Amino acid sequence: MIERIVIIDNVDPVSFYGINNCNMQLIRNLFPKLRMAARGQVIKVIGDQEETAKFETKIKELEDYCSRYNKLTEDVILDIVKGNAPKELRRDDVIIYGINGKPICGRNANQELLVEAFTKNDLTFALGPAGTGKTYIAIALAVRALKNREVRKIILSRPAVEAGEKLGFLPGDMKDKIDPYLQPLYDALEDMIPAVKLKEYLENNVIQIAPLAFMRGRTLNDAVIVLDEAQNTTTHQIKMFLTRLGMNAKMIITGDVTQIDLPRSVSSGLVQALRVLKGVPGIGMVEFGKKDIVRHQLVQRIVEAYQHWDDENKLNKENQS
Repeated sequence: MIERIVIIDNVDPVSFYGINNCNMQLIRNLFPKLRMAARGQVIKVIGDQEETAKFETKIKELEDYCSRYNKLTEDVILDIVKGNAPKELRRDDVIIYGINGKPICGRNANQELLVEAFTKNDLTFALGPAGTGKTYIAIALAVRALKNREVRKIILSRPAVEAGEKLGFLPGDMKDKIDPYLQPLYDALEDMIPAVKLKEYLENNVIQIAPLAFMRGRTLNDAVIVLDEAQNTTTHQIKMFLTRLGMNAKMIITGDVTQIDLPRSVSSGLVQALRVLKGVPGIGMVEFGKKDIVRHQLVQRIVEAYQHWDDENKLNKENQS
């Protein structure tokens, strides 16, 4: 009799063990000759050498499946333990599988184009109105690269520019003030990474979420870096950010030039960067339109109404001058 310790460190234990440990109970029933105890990421098993070795092999296969698809069902456990190939869920258009196995993929031609541009380029601009899924797809691509071990970390950033409200009046320290502003990034991550695993990534700085001001002086290697709401950067800020790109790193910059919250006297760094970098090799650009909006259908009508209003005002000013 020997004791063997198996560590499952690539998955969320809650997803792996199942509700009320139902998956673990099934595994126990499939290995009746072994005694086992599971706590957190550690499974301790006692039995003869051949049986415990087989147990470790099967647990690792189950871990790989759970890591890929973010779920583990009884049918999959039975198939893998009995040596049968489980039914593959993978589709060519899926970027990653989110919580509970939800497939996350490009929902329109431009989202698919963003996936392609990210693959081909080290720097990609994703431009367009609210609700087109720019940030969501960008974060999905970053999570995929991390899960596939193509990079060691994800860095998500936003310029700390208030849309009509002042951060200084929010309670707490700097992190407490900034976190609500970065909430859209957390929301996307929570859709894609189980809660326990996400907490671990954040605590260990595998995933870093920070305001743009915290990027100065850094060289970002082995990472996917996403800058969201880039239309609110100044010309100096975006140049500083772009020059952070290190070895084995990719950068996605998202923004909507129709929603600039900077003071009127300050030029948008994104607008300038698009002009300066036009035609530079290794830089991709995807432009989303109103038809790409994937939120509530009313959002598309709202965007169209505001655009019509802006066009009318612009025309009136030209006529008056």
